[in-house]
Amino acid sequence: MLLLLVSALSFAQEFEVSGKIVDTESNPLESATVYVEKIADSSLVTYTISEKDGSFLLKGNTESKAVNLYVSYAGFKPYRKQIEITKTQDVGAISLDILDNALDEVTLTATRAPISVKQDTLEFNANSFNTRQDANLEELMKKLPGVEVDSDGNITVNGKPVSRILVNGKEFFGNDPKIATKNLPKEIIDKIQVVDTKTRSEEFTGKAGDSENKTINIELKEDKNKGWFSRATAGGGTDDRYELSGIANYFKDDLRVSVLASSNNINSSGFSFDEVFDMMGGNARSVRFNSNGSFSINGTGFGSSNGITKSETGGFNFVNEWDNGMELTADYFYGGSDTETRTRIERENILPDSRYFTNSTSSSNLLNDSHRATLRYEIEFDTLTRLSIAPRFNANIGTSYRDRFEENLDENMQLQNTTLIDETEDLTSLDFSNDINFIKRFGSRGSYFQLDLDHAHSKQENENIYFSESTFVNNPENDIVQDQFIDQDEDSNSFSVGASKRSVLADKFFLDINYEFDTQKSSNTRSVFDAVDGEYTNFNELLSNDFEFRSFKHTPNAGLNYEGEKWRISSEVGLLSTTLKTENFMEDIRFDNTFNNVYVDADLRYSPERSKSISIGYSTNADVPSVRQLQPVVDRTNPTNIIIGNPELEPTFNQRVNLNYRNFDFASRSGIFAYAYFNFTDNQVAATSSVDNFVRTTTYTNVDGVINGNLGASYSKSYKKDATEFRYRIGANGGYNRNVGFINAVQYESDQFTVTPTLRLTYAIDEVLEIEPGYSATFNDIQYDINSGRDQNYVNHSLSLETTTYWPKNVVFGNDISYNKFGNVAPGFDSTSLLWNMSLGYQFLKDNATVKVKVYDLLDQNVDTRRLVGDDYIQDVNNLVLQRYAMLSFTYKLSSFGGGKAPSRRGSRMIRM
Repeated sequence: MLLLLVSALSFAQEFEVSGKIVDTESNPLESATVYVEKIADSSLVTYTISEKDGSFLLKGNTESKAVNLYVSYAGFKPYRKQIEITKTQDVGAISLDILDNALDEVTLTATRAPISVKQDTLEFNANSFNTRQDANLEELMKKLPGVEVDSDGNITVNGKPVSRILVNGKEFFGNDPKIATKNLPKEIIDKIQVVDTKTRSEEFTGKAGDSENKTINIELKEDKNKGWFSRATAGGGTDDRYELSGIANYFKDDLRVSVLASSNNINSSGFSFDEVFDMMGGNARSVRFNSNGSFSINGTGFGSSNGITKSETGGFNFVNEWDNGMELTADYFYGGSDTETRTRIERENILPDSRYFTNSTSSSNLLNDSHRATLRYEIEFDTLTRLSIAPRFNANIGTSYRDRFEENLDENMQLQNTTLIDETEDLTSLDFSNDINFIKRFGSRGSYFQLDLDHAHSKQENENIYFSESTFVNNPENDIVQDQFIDQDEDSNSFSVGASKRSVLADKFFLDINYEFDTQKSSNTRSVFDAVDGEYTNFNELLSNDFEFRSFKHTPNAGLNYEGEKWRISSEVGLLSTTLKTENFMEDIRFDNTFNNVYVDADLRYSPERSKSISIGYSTNADVPSVRQLQPVVDRTNPTNIIIGNPELEPTFNQRVNLNYRNFDFASRSGIFAYAYFNFTDNQVAATSSVDNFVRTTTYTNVDGVINGNLGASYSKSYKKDATEFRYRIGANGGYNRNVGFINAVQYESDQFTVTPTLRLTYAIDEVLEIEPGYSATFNDIQYDINSGRDQNYVNHSLSLETTTYWPKNVVFGNDISYNKFGNVAPGFDSTSLLWNMSLGYQFLKDNATVKVKVYDLLDQNVDTRRLVGDDYIQDVNNLVLQRYAMLSFTYKLSSFGGGKAPSRRGSRMIRM
């Protein structure tokens, strides 16, 4: 790596170009794009964005003696000048002339600006960023300034997460961004546009979106917007492992059709098509650190969650838009799975004055078929009126076979009781919802009326043949055998109506008046029948129930909102009134009460420059307890852990304060990002347990004073010198959690602190090499106000290395290595782990075909071990996981594109605001 770095930099010359961008009247132009290209092949050397006063400083490194200097700004004629490369030079004031027809598209196409800022839209020109010939959207995203893609495919732009990815203004196969990033080839992409995430309603009304989340819109090239591309993979490996998958996409102007299907037994969704590791992922980072300092080990990137799954999936997505203002989006997805699990648990239960131990082993086999269908129909009656109807349907039908053996021992490790459980359960769940949205705009200044009607219905049926046998060593009179048939039905209906009216008080200053009403009715019927002479005929009234729960929530509020370029102020203040009604029909017990709180949702955002902002927010919310927490029926499914609900629970009231700061400097390719949030919760639903004769009985109550918060900051910087790039990111995250709970009915408070510094490096040579080492440490400190001997203080370390080489030509060699050391593990569990995943692929037939050999867990050390540290327990868990295998796979892709009209302005409406 050192030799490659030295050779790449030996003949490169550093340079700086400064100046100022102004209009014909010498007014400064902020956010103009300034960049230089090589004269020989027009390849991009470096670029920057002008400051508020129009000044710019362009830093770069090139072997060329002279380059072309370009300036691009929406609405102005492009500027070009050839300059000689010197260490420093000042080109003075560059005056731009106004275009006669100031269309953003004409300006961008004419100058090929690598990056442009248009109002709230950050736009990248895909052709300006070099990638491998066979690159996908994710690889292209990694080349963009301020954009980071982690090993799981999650994207952030200038420190803010990307929650949606659109193609020509429309969602690409539902709401999973990774299907788009992994499967869209770079060759068809024209522009990448980044905006604040907006709902469909906000897109139509022009209301400001969520500034803390980003949406990426991919605009296709005009000549690629009519045609199709497809890709398929087939592979077989050791231990009878296999994979089959395919995806195909058809584009024709505003019409898009996508289909996909897969089958495998390697715990994969089947649609990642990672260039290096395909369905295995490409991520050996197998350790997940939880907020309370606990950790889990598994092959996260390889889908090796608890158990081994054989799955079959298939689906399609349809999008079309007609000239009469109608738009239809529909998709269907089927998933079939066969999942086998095995789990071993060693748990230390901690009481205020004693402790005892629980050991258990369990296994299960779940067979499940799922169906998901969504539809969205929109019609614009005119440019000011729109109606949207969006029904959704989900169904799951499955059978589960489970068995469990559990034993409890006292603190002297003497056996106290054992329980054997064996059950077979048929499960059916159906969910349907429909959202209707009507918007009427008044003029072009932002005034509108909006009406929302939402309805949801869910139904779940469980039929369980349940057998358990519990033996108590010192109290044999308590021995119990349960042979039962349990029929449980849950029904839930919810309905909400919301009305909003926005009035314009002044330019960008609005008055919002809102009202929302939500109601929910849930019922739970549980019928338990004991076996008599092999027949389940004896109705057990004690363990059965017929329970109904209703909630009513009124939220009238009003607020003043200002949506300027630098200042954005939103405030909504009102009443949050919640009524809970419960009724136990079997015992004729009722509960009815109303709780009133202040409703606040306020945000303040200041953006002195396009790439710099600071925001602060405060909000309140109330959540109703679940039916299972409310229903007073005794649940003896586990005879040594009995659960009963509390119908007098109150709604949880939460107050949230958040702060965000970001500053990305395009000139130096560096960014600082910082955030903080705190949640203050009253009436938190907490479990309270009591232990008698090593049998735990749990119910629920409300507690006050729960706090959780997080704060962190990071700094990133990148250096680009021709084909060589170096990036680094350093950061730290701190967490605090104050929990209030009960240990054997005694109330306690616990304080948990975590601090996690991280370092991530990337070194890349275009089409040759990528190296990404990383390191993080988590410092944990947990304190309790009772039983202080339980206080803990320890450190976990994680070290990773990802390498990918593209040399020799057409050969892709990838390695993903992770080493972890844990500071708090139980005896018998390793304190270190080392995982290594490897892939070697060869591309041929004009890069349309790839043959690949990949090895999952090369060192055969994959484990799923977790230490969970709770307030009244310490638990070590070991799960069945997918183990080492090797696989040979073949991937082939086909595509055909023809000319077509440019993406419609209607389809790209979202990014024009």
